[in-house]
Amino acid sequence: MSAPAIPNPEAPQADTRERLLDAAEALIYAGGIHATGVDAIVRAAGAARKSFYTYFESKDALVAAALSRRDERWMRWFVAGTLACGRTPQARLVGMFDVLREWFASEGFHGCAFLNAAGETASSDDPVRVVARDHKARLLDFVREQSDAWAAASGADRRVAARLARQWLILIDGAIGVALVSGDADAALDARAAGRALLDALAPRSDSGSRSQSRSESALRAPLRRAAQRKEQDHE
Repeated sequence: MSAPAIPNPEAPQADTRERLLDAAEALIYAGGIHATGVDAIVRAAGAARKSFYTYFESKDALVAAALSRRDERWMRWFVAGTLACGRTPQARLVGMFDVLREWFASEGFHGCAFLNAAGETASSDDPVRVVARDHKARLLDFVREQSDAWAAASGADRRVAARLARQWLILIDGAIGVALVSGDADAALDARAAGRALLDALAPRSDSGSRSQSRSESALRAPLRRAAQRKEQDHE
């Protein structure tokens, strides 16, 4: 599966607003918000500058709208790719990193557009930061769905599933960050290995395993009990 493609700003069927959104998304994802001016966006969109203010009251409003549209497209791509990775919850959770690896290896990968944008905003109430926060909340909700399904299949507590989902999101974002900085798509494989270890650690022990552990513990305590019994007999 390939990464979600940026729509072609020069597509004849795209209206002016869509061309502005396409151009803003592509330029900002590649170069950042502050490094991308309105004039550059207007030129890339093949639009007149006055048309920009027909659709958007400010550059921030345009960026927020472009990110909102990217959120919809990215989530559709990620959800579809994840669900195609397997029939079991564990296969889907682990498969998320295979989906990410293909994205990391694709041409034009510049990390997470939402983390990048949030890093350029100072206020938590900034519309761009709000969109980024909403995107991560949507991603966490999807991961939580898979974590709940894993917990139901393995017999784990739902509280464990909630913790797993939060930790899984950190693995996802961590893999994205490492892949961006290092240029190594295999950061996804390292995150996948860490995820497998996390699932193993959180999975409830089987009844047979518990019984084996109980028998082992009883065997270890048996000499202590016999010694205590002998000591009591010596004092009688």
